[in-house]
Parts: sequence; structure tokens; C-alpha cells
Amino acid sequence: QVQLVESGGGLVQAGGSLRLSCAASGRTFSGYAMGWFRQAPGKEREFVATISWSGAIYSDSVKGRFTISRDNAKNTMYLQMNSLKPEDTAVYFCASNKGVVTLTSRYWGQGTQVTVSS
Repeated sequence: QVQLVESGGGLVQAGGSLRLSCAASGRTFSGYAMGWFRQAPGKEREFVATISWSGAIYSDSVKGRFTISRDNAKNTMYLQMNSLKPEDTAVYFCASNKGVVTLTSRYWGQGTQVTVSS
């Protein structure tokens, strides 16, 4: 059974940093695109970043502050979040899919809460 499990969320002050992890099990994801999405209260889930063989892509709202990476040997993806802002507060989800990650990606984690206080 394929599983994606996020960890690393928490409460942090504005300007602080957090590192999220997404551990994959049940299959190897080295040939799959992986990415992060987030959903704030009352808002739709939105794209944050993705990483694949072709490189990394970021949303404009996090570009320059967040860094996505992956360790295929550990089947794990990371999201280093720096200079956090209150508007980054959301549940962060990891996703994986063949090709590109979108809102209709095949594999999803359960989410991890990130709260940024002002």
C-alpha cells in the first residue's frame, strides 16, 4: 500500500523557519514527480512547489523563501521554509504523481499543520 506521511509542521513566529518532510513508502518514487500543496482555512488547496527530474518549480508566493528537495535513496521529500509569514499558515500536503503533480495527483499525504504567528 502506497503511503505519503508528512511531518515537521508546528507553530513558529513570523520570520522563522520550518522544515517539512514527506516520507514515501509502498513503492519507489524516484521516477515520480513530487510536490507540496497547502490549504488555509476557508480557502482552496493551492500549489506550493514541485520537484521532478526536470527541476523545481515554485509558486510566486513562496519563491525565494522556500526550497524543495528530495532524497531518492530515502524516498523522502523536503520543504525548507524560511522567512515565514502569517499568510503561510495552512495545512501542508505532499503529493506524488507520474509526470506532473496537480490537484488531481494520485498519491496524497494526510497533511501537517503550519501556523505562523505575527
